[in-house]
Amino acid sequence: MSEWPLNEARSWARERLSAAGIESVDADVRELLEWACDASSQWDLPTQLNEEQAEKLRSGVGERALRIPLQHVTGRMFFRSLTLQSVPGVFIVRPETEVLAGLAIDEAGAIVRERGEARVVDLCTGSGAIAFAVALEAACTEVWAVEKEADPFALACRNRDLVGARSVHLERADATARATLSHLDAMVDVVVTNPPYVPTDEMPTQPEASADPHVALYGGSSDGTAIPVRIIRRARTLLRPGGTLLMEHSPSQDAALRDAARSAGFVDVETLPDLVGRSRFLRARAPRSTKPTATVTQ
Repeated sequence: MSEWPLNEARSWARERLSAAGIESVDADVRELLEWACDASSQWDLPTQLNEEQAEKLRSGVGERALRIPLQHVTGRMFFRSLTLQSVPGVFIVRPETEVLAGLAIDEAGAIVRERGEARVVDLCTGSGAIAFAVALEAACTEVWAVEKEADPFALACRNRDLVGARSVHLERADATARATLSHLDAMVDVVVTNPPYVPTDEMPTQPEASADPHVALYGGSSDGTAIPVRIIRRARTLLRPGGTLLMEHSPSQDAALRDAARSAGFVDVETLPDLVGRSRFLRARAPRSTKPTATVTQ
């Protein structure tokens, strides 16, 4: 078959993915068709798939039917206005994290309107999605991004070049260590972070979730708060007086992380909802004094 009518290809792909138990069939079929045909939208799809496009679609649908994550099939993932590379072994960005990035962008924008420039640090940056979104959407904002693991750091470096966010400073280091970015202590306007936070009893069970590295999910303790609490303490020393911490977390951790933020010396501590109303984001401010009110320990 030299050509394959688009409506037949779409129906075939939908049938195969439905039979494989894929929940997001229509969205996956749309993305796989655009990827196979190198199209920017459904409006740009050809009415007939040529042999190369048809073979690419069949291969992609076959992999997706094996429950390989869609982003690993296509090698790309979307975050706000960005198209980023996606590779096995690196955490796949989630839609709710776009809300977190938006909060950081809004905070940076407010600082820029007040002072003319802003400094933002993204701890546990992974693929770099949050850092690059902030750098490209918030004018006059300098961004530092920290990642400890080798594969995510390498991907962040590639994504920085891919999206043209070359002004983002990438540092491979432990985001919880006092020495990391110590030259910025008490000089940062916004610390934003999507750290490993998943509790042991909330680890995802979907076949696709096994593709995400354990180190990017597990929060270091049964309730998942060990790493987030250490991040909170590090953020406290990085932030200038009046600076803001923004952190993604599990809905089950909202009270515990508010308490941890207060214990670290933060004020105006609150939990913000995600797009469906779940308690997902910690927001806290460093007091407008010159010294932290709590001892930071590692």
